[in-house]
Amino acid sequence: MSAKIFHIPFISTTPTLKLHSILQRNPSKSASSAPAEHPEAHHFTSLVDFLSDASLDVVVICTTPDTHFPLAKQALEAGKHIMIEKPFVPTSAEAEELIYLADKKGLLLNVYQNRRWDSDFLTLQSLINEKQRLGRIVEFNTHFDRYRPSNPSPGAWKSSLPLSKGGSAFYDLGTHLVDQAYVLFGMPCSVFAKLVNQRDGLFLTPTHPPCTHPSTSASEDIIPDGVDMQLFYSSGLIAHVRISVVSAENRQPRFWVRGSKGSFHKSGLDPQEDQLKAGMKTNESGFGRESEDCYGRLVTAGEDGTMTEEAYPTVEPETYNKIYELFGEALSGKGPVPVPATEARDVLRILEAARESAMTRREVDLTSS
Repeated sequence: MSAKIFHIPFISTTPTLKLHSILQRNPSKSASSAPAEHPEAHHFTSLVDFLSDASLDVVVICTTPDTHFPLAKQALEAGKHIMIEKPFVPTSAEAEELIYLADKKGLLLNVYQNRRWDSDFLTLQSLINEKQRLGRIVEFNTHFDRYRPSNPSPGAWKSSLPLSKGGSAFYDLGTHLVDQAYVLFGMPCSVFAKLVNQRDGLFLTPTHPPCTHPSTSASEDIIPDGVDMQLFYSSGLIAHVRISVVSAENRQPRFWVRGSKGSFHKSGLDPQEDQLKAGMKTNESGFGRESEDCYGRLVTAGEDGTMTEEAYPTVEPETYNKIYELFGEALSGKGPVPVPATEARDVLRILEAARESAMTRREVDLTSS
């Protein structure tokens, strides 16, 4: 899905880029196989042959997270620039090694944090930067909630890969949510978190927690589908990061931000992913646009304490086209990559602190990292 939904459509509509090759280990003979869908491209089943093609400049890695580090390392050693899916790699130590190797070879390394270009996030970012409406931010709530109480089909990396290999909702969705908090507020001072498998009622914890139900303890090998994380900042801001698969709501919460002058509420997800899955083209006029009934609500406090509530329109979408547009410019020497690997490494450090917090039941300091 990553290649077909999130990468090839944008490569195909970015003027500075061309879809050159596809590496697929076991292409089928069906109409949905890579050779059938993209007959104009070169097709490989061997990584060695793929990387040996001197006319190939950039490698897009959209395999499962446990394969990202070895594939990225081989691609860098072969002299290729890289766009790599999130989660970047399972550990910040692996991230550091790839950053060092890319710098050494003078190659670009960009992480596909596409939700920096969600229109609701850009709307919120504009509101926060404006400062007049919300004032100083004191609380930030970001959600990625769903109602999927049944256990998923076995085999999917998001529900089968352990945390140590970059699996679970914690890395899949948590990477997005923590990255957005990082973009808005930078590195937190400390982190406190609870990770839970909501479907089975299991906490990620090293020993039995202080409760009476024995099924609520588990080791770090559980696959969490629920996250409750707090990021603490020196300004007094607390950012709450929440993920749930057992959220029975007609409209799932997305953002709730409270400041000294006002607050902003937003429900529902950015429409681009669903539009792409439904076959909408990235250059269609309606791509990325929300309807008015999806607008957030802005509440502002008057000098006399009265509250005024209004619909706050979502900004004109830049869409996920922007990440490839900026990456193409970076490849042409016209600016930095849109999501530097150093920033993705910082997000991994926050996630690692959250895992440590869940295992030790304590707040984990980040000021010395």
